[in-house]
Amino acid sequence: MVSINWCLKLKKGIEIIESNENMSESYLKMAEESLRIIKKVKEESKIWFASTTYYSLYYALYSVMMKIGIKCEIHSCTIEFMKRFLINLYNEEDIELLENAFEIRQDVQYYPNRLFNLKKLNLIADKLPDFFIKTKEIISNLSEKEIEEIRLRLKNV
Repeated sequence: MVSINWCLKLKKGIEIIESNENMSESYLKMAEESLRIIKKVKEESKIWFASTTYYSLYYALYSVMMKIGIKCEIHSCTIEFMKRFLINLYNEEDIELLENAFEIRQDVQYYPNRLFNLKKLNLIADKLPDFFIKTKEIISNLSEKEIEEIRLRLKNV
């Protein structure tokens, strides 16, 4: 099981950096691009459908992290950060959505012979637009005070 303490110790784990509006906007655009091509990819490849679905969610989440000033190159640590520090911004359903997409994407990428739940993947993909809109609202409404509180909570771990 991944823990925040473990993630903080890793070289490419969770790290506090300067807040970066440009990177936040770039990741949001990447999420939007992934969202736009989902239907086309879905028709052509289940592998790329799973990956694009996951990355649409991941890039949206990472845009929030860049706005806060949190860097992490380990996806399971990024999800753990979401669970521990963004629970006031995202709900349990959002977290479960990302975790399920991550699991399916890993299965497809690392275990090509393993069957995955296409129905579950379709349900996740159907919820992508709402997650994206919610993320845009989070970024727009995130105050400096909230950002500092999240950063302080992480520093105190």
